[in-house]
Amino acid sequence: MSLTLPPGLRFLVGRLAQLVPTLVGVSLFAFVLIRLSGDPTGLLLAPDATEAERMAFRHAYGLDRPVAEQYLRYVSRLAQGDFGVSFFQGEPALRLVLERLPATLQLAGTAIVIVLVVGIPVGVLAAVRRGSVVDYVTLALVALGQSVATFWLGLMLIIVFAVGWRLVPPSGFGTTAQLVLPAITLAAYYLAVATRLTRSGMLEVLAQDYVRTARAKGISEALTVFRHALRNALIPLLTVLGLQIGELLAGSVVTETVFAWPGVGTLVLDSILRRDYPLVQAVIIVLAVIYTVVNLGVDLLYAWCDPRIRYR
Repeated sequence: MSLTLPPGLRFLVGRLAQLVPTLVGVSLFAFVLIRLSGDPTGLLLAPDATEAERMAFRHAYGLDRPVAEQYLRYVSRLAQGDFGVSFFQGEPALRLVLERLPATLQLAGTAIVIVLVVGIPVGVLAAVRRGSVVDYVTLALVALGQSVATFWLGLMLIIVFAVGWRLVPPSGFGTTAQLVLPAITLAAYYLAVATRLTRSGMLEVLAQDYVRTARAKGISEALTVFRHALRNALIPLLTVLGLQIGELLAGSVVTETVFAWPGVGTLVLDSILRRDYPLVQAVIIVLAVIYTVVNLGVDLLYAWCDPRIRYR
């Protein structure tokens, strides 16, 4: 007797099954790309190291084997949860990544909250008051937010709010005050994107017949906007934000560097400069898993925003 799964559960199982080939592709991409940066032996050993010491180092980490064999050994270990040992620190790569991951998730999570709490209401307000001063100011700020470089914005915030006004610390990690500037810096671009998409989506939805019908029935403007219009306007916003989660995590490299934030961004930057193969590969795979899970959550949110959507 065959087991028939409900459509929603069948969709979820199918998406989880797609995670395996995705991770295999990511592991191959990371494996090849990091090796194009060069041999790490010259960076990790002393300049006066003998050729015998260099050969011993390569043999210890399997770098003297053919690249195809190295990849197969790496995938075999990866399937067992072994991400390798950091060349530079001599500790399990996965453990080093997981130690830094909470700091990055705290920073990225705060930035996402800022984007949603500020971007969506402002976008709705600009759409409802289209052509007003509020709308024009919003569009100007959106253009500014999408054009300002992250590192420049971070430095300007440090100069004004940390050095000039002494309201918050210029860098560091551990307190809420130290989180303010890096979170705003990281959120700025995505806040502008969310505001613009919310405004354009709301303008399109507000022109639909069912919105005019709701208004004709005497439903209050607030209920019409937030219950009937906003819910349908969120779908394109969810799509873009889901795709940009990976960009947000990658963008934390610059933000973490500017504010000396001890997250995955600074870890992967240092690892790339040191050609620490296992550590770079571990970071990429962990971020790929997070990115895939977030996009799965976005797909499931579609059904909540629009009941017409069914995963069959």
